[in-house]
Amino acid sequence: MLDLYSPGTSLLHRLSPAPKLLALMIGATLLFVNESLVLTVAALGTVLALFPAAQLTLRQAGQQVRPLLWIFILFFVLQWWLSGLELAAFVVLRLATLILLASLVTLTTRSSDMIDTMTAGLRFLKPFGVNPAKVGLAISLALRFIPVLAQITQDVREAQKARGLERSVIAVAMPVAIRAIKMADDISDAIESRGYRP
Repeated sequence: MLDLYSPGTSLLHRLSPAPKLLALMIGATLLFVNESLVLTVAALGTVLALFPAAQLTLRQAGQQVRPLLWIFILFFVLQWWLSGLELAAFVVLRLATLILLASLVTLTTRSSDMIDTMTAGLRFLKPFGVNPAKVGLAISLALRFIPVLAQITQDVREAQKARGLERSVIAVAMPVAIRAIKMADDISDAIESRGYRP
């Protein structure tokens, strides 16, 4: 249910999860250290160029951020009002770039491979009483849950729009919260039914 993997034979698909996750961490760090709008636009262009290179369409890229457009608009308006147009554009473009970069990793990496890689990478924490398998599973589920939750939000907004309720925050927020809780409960049941005891 949470595997967003899109099958392909590109270099990114064939690349092991470890360098992709490392690149995601480094890319995210650089995005937040960077304070230049020009560099942020360049980073966004680079990430978008990687989608066709990974045998993914720009439409698929758009689908990753479309459910979050209302959040982008809210951030943009708020930052424009507080700090000006340039900072507003910078904040929104940086967030969009980060989401697209994370989506690129999840679209080209199987869930099982991601969990195995994270588990192996976190083994150094075992002497400190940390269970690497549980941490790896939690991080992997979190990476998958964010875009799925965004899609749920988009579906609910479209359904409420058909009823003329798209402007009601409660009419949109309540179904999203209920479906998110139900999805989390289903995931918990699935893990439990498989006797997962890492």
